[in-house]
Amino acid sequence: MGIFILRRLGVMLLTALCLTFIVFWLTNLYPNLEKLAKTQGNFRMSDEAVSSYLGDRGYLQPMPVKFGQWLGVMPGWVTEKDDGKVFGRCFVEGTPEQERPTFCGIIQGDWGFSTVFKDDVGATVMTRLALTGKLMLCVLLLMVPSALIVGVLAGMREGSKLDRSLSTFSIATTATPEYVSGVIFIAVLASSKFGISPVLAEWGWIDSKTLFLGSATSAMADANFWNFFLPVLTISLYGMGYIARMTRASMAEVMTAQYIRTARLKGVKFSDIVLKHALRNALIAPFTVIMLQIPWLLNGVVIVETLFNYKGFGWLLVQAASNNDIELLLAVSVVSVVVVLVTQLISDIGYVYLNPRIRIS
Repeated sequence: MGIFILRRLGVMLLTALCLTFIVFWLTNLYPNLEKLAKTQGNFRMSDEAVSSYLGDRGYLQPMPVKFGQWLGVMPGWVTEKDDGKVFGRCFVEGTPEQERPTFCGIIQGDWGFSTVFKDDVGATVMTRLALTGKLMLCVLLLMVPSALIVGVLAGMREGSKLDRSLSTFSIATTATPEYVSGVIFIAVLASSKFGISPVLAEWGWIDSKTLFLGSATSAMADANFWNFFLPVLTISLYGMGYIARMTRASMAEVMTAQYIRTARLKGVKFSDIVLKHALRNALIAPFTVIMLQIPWLLNGVVIVETLFNYKGFGWLLVQAASNNDIELLLAVSVVSVVVVLVTQLISDIGYVYLNPRIRIS
């Protein structure tokens, strides 16, 4: 297991470097750099002014050199102008020249400066990542157990009325886009004029005007059931169908296995057959789907975060891409790549513990 993990870590590192370089190359294409210069300067800038702006800030260096400086394996650049202005990746205003660091890339913890938020990229990403992490945790706590219960109940008696009902529910949740279900939940549960909230308020069952809050902005500082349930429910329902359908198919296949039939012929209780014999083998395939939900939750919650005005990691990705914030976009991409690779490693390790018959060669 130790050798397997070391090998996978080596492959992960190489994969991360390749993917990161591709993103770095795409974001540093000259049209993007020209747009950045005109956004930060003046849209009527001449070609000479654009070249001067980019050259002063190290954007016109060869691609391998820029990538090495961004990683922190090559010395950072510093440009000193005749008028006394100093630009540089390793330049910190007020720091004497002899105290300036030679290397200042992501390896040293320097992720650059955001041109949109006017703040350190590392601090900005960590703040938004923590907000989305809180949302992801709540979604997983609701989505995974609910999906497994639905899938197991549907699969343990294939073809029954319960199976058909739960399968229909799973397909309906997956087929309904998040922006549709989110709008429906807001209209039905978070509107003071429509839905059930006015009725409940009139009956005196709720103290506020609405059952839930339609905006999750306040949940960024203080999340509670009132302001955080609707975005969690919206994301959970959409992802629940995939896990439930996979669990149902896997459970139905396991329930027809020979050892299950033997256990039933021996008179073993049906509940013991499901929980002690079938469930563990049936969870191997859904486990992969569950692990794949984590990268999807990290980057795929853009619609929900925008709909409920929750400024997390997905919202940050949109801001970085739409405003051509190169340093921020690179940092978001690196975090996304790392999360995908780590979840794949955890998924592979989980296979072994879920099924002892699987061996690592």
